Amino acid sequence: MKKAFFVLGAAALLSSCSLTLPVGATSNPVGSKVGTSSGTCYLGVLCLDADAGIQSAARSAGISKISTVDYRQKNLLNLIVTHECIVTGE
Repeated sequence: MKKAFFVLGAAALLSSCSLTLPVGATSNPVGSKVGTSSGTCYLGVLCLDADAGIQSAARSAGISKISTVDYRQKNLLNLIVTHECIVTGE
């Protein structure tokens, strides 16, 4: 019985959740460039040097005409949350 609780507890602690959502799209053609920007927050409130914005994602890939914007969030028991912005375009 103790083994079962240990296995379930370990599985809960090692599990994480990832969610990707579309944020927006324009009439610009989908280009081959993909830019990302991300930031990590700890304990749900402590975000140090986190820049997960559209402008920084576009700048990282040299995109001047944005086609699509997606948002991805990775969550590890709400202790470590990573926010990521994904931009495609030309």
